Amino acid sequence: MVLEGSSEALCPPPSLELRPSCNKNQPSPPLGSGSQSHDALCPEDKDPIKYGELIVLGHNGSLASGDKGRRRSRLALYKRPKANGVKPDVIHNVSTPLVSKDQSFFFILPVYVNGKVGSQALSNKSQHSISYTLSRSHSVIVEYTHDPNTDMFQIGRSTESMIDFVVTDTASSGGSGGGGGGGQGPAVLNGEGGQSAQSTISRYACRIMCERSAPYTARIYAAGFDSSKNIFLGERAAKWRTSDGLMDGLTTNGVLVMHPAGEFVSEPAPGVWREISVCGNVFALRETRSAQQRGKLVENESNMLQDGSLIDLCGATLLWRTPGGLRHTPNLKQLESLRQELNAARPQCPVGFNTLVFPSLAQRATIDKKQPWVYMNCGHVHGYHNWGFRKEKAIVSHSNIPAATVDRECPMCRGVGPYVPLWLGCEGGLYLDAGPPTHAFCPCGHVCSEKTVQGWSQIPLPHGTHAFHAACPFCGTWLTGEQGHVKLIFQGPVD
Repeated sequence: MVLEGSSEALCPPPSLELRPSCNKNQPSPPLGSGSQSHDALCPEDKDPIKYGELIVLGHNGSLASGDKGRRRSRLALYKRPKANGVKPDVIHNVSTPLVSKDQSFFFILPVYVNGKVGSQALSNKSQHSISYTLSRSHSVIVEYTHDPNTDMFQIGRSTESMIDFVVTDTASSGGSGGGGGGGQGPAVLNGEGGQSAQSTISRYACRIMCERSAPYTARIYAAGFDSSKNIFLGERAAKWRTSDGLMDGLTTNGVLVMHPAGEFVSEPAPGVWREISVCGNVFALRETRSAQQRGKLVENESNMLQDGSLIDLCGATLLWRTPGGLRHTPNLKQLESLRQELNAARPQCPVGFNTLVFPSLAQRATIDKKQPWVYMNCGHVHGYHNWGFRKEKAIVSHSNIPAATVDRECPMCRGVGPYVPLWLGCEGGLYLDAGPPTHAFCPCGHVCSEKTVQGWSQIPLPHGTHAFHAACPFCGTWLTGEQGHVKLIFQGPVD
């Protein structure tokens, strides 16, 4: 888990290929393209500039299989020692079927862009380009040139070296999740390089361009460049000519973005989900996720990310946090202090009178015998007990159905509802403030501050091709109940 203020957040592991370790006593491993020398990445006279952090929803601090290299639940984007951004430069019209960059293109008609004209075949393999296939005999290729003012970061499920952040599917569910490490978890992988056969996330899903000078604006674009430094939109992909004669298009399952309507940390309110094009334009959503007809252009909105912006890749949703926004969230040490304060109050089970203890942040897979449980309909916190089942469902107490999935009757108020263990939310970047953990999401039982549960319970997250549901950001479980959360009622010590 990488949290603001931790040493790991300041010095990402070398395998991220964004910035190697700042320990100069250890030799740096070979860096990928776009990476620079150790001294340039870790200047001693000043702190590195952080553009922001990406956090995958549904993983409570780390992937179920552990954070490894570029496949992790959270990634900080730092200013690169040397710019690797690109910008459109020259357009080529190709009147012959497209072939790979290992071969030459023919019959190219010149088109002026940025005062330049493309008058020869595209044959430079090191040149970034976007290929729009209009028909079997007609394509448009947009060459990109180096942009010294931006840094580019690419996101997708491919494990190839040009992908900075490897993201796999996070399954959502309408049932009770539970489990401190994220109730749903990522799709099953076949080894280091294998991917889920049913994955709906593109191998090269999107790219983020960050301006290297203040205010370090970050912008998102659909699709990323592959190993040939090309983005290819086939005949079936949604694409069109713009009013100024340029090209634009959408990816198969689309990249959706929602900017918060207000300040994410002060006045959290959901915005409107939009779709981002390959060129970074903003559109209303298509009728279904993969429909060929694009939505209406939204001219008064932009692809500029802000604190609290959500990015949906059709299989995983990412949260963008700015350095300013992260300053309002608890870091790992503060989360541990909050846990210790909860336990120092010595909450007791009001029936068994045994002291309840929130487990350590590292213990997120196994339920502890002293762990607090809650009746979700009323918020009364108890220790675990194997009674209180409704008569019509008493038979399940001897079956293979987990007790937490069965409605139970609270002995304090006789309210009937789910009875689940409580888990402290361990991903500090998902918090909206550093307030005391007094509330829990329903029905999974992840505990955090009141402001955090109120904010996330208002946000509809994409599911499937056109459905939206509010969900717990720590495990991805769909929220239930009138509010989607409950205030916890603890019993203090009787002595």
